[in-house]
Amino acid sequence: MTEGTPIAYDGLPTGTPVLTRAGQRFGTVEHVLQIPEEDLFDGIVVATEDGLRFVDRDQILTITDVAVTCDLDVQQAASLPPPQGPPVYRVDALQDTGRSLSDMFGRMFRRGRWKTEQS
Repeated sequence: MTEGTPIAYDGLPTGTPVLTRAGQRFGTVEHVLQIPEEDLFDGIVVATEDGLRFVDRDQILTITDVAVTCDLDVQQAASLPPPQGPPVYRVDALQDTGRSLSDMFGRMFRRGRWKTEQS
């Protein structure tokens, strides 16, 4: 994987690979945690094979347009804690875009189906 160009945390897209300091991929960015009132970066939530995990800002070495590199080895990455706090919800923009009867009623009545991203 190439070095990449450094970017700000608020420009970090979902799905960006998250690597150990040795360059081993252990997950992808699920979302960025920040305190907008104070313009502070708190860390990232990483989607791993074992579920969502929290990486604190102090454990992040670099954020580039191709990857996030953490100051963790493989064992430390495997023992990261799950995120805490209220659940994060995201709307599915492609919901009810098909031709089924269920999709047509969904468009007519604007029913919402939120997906929980973390618990």
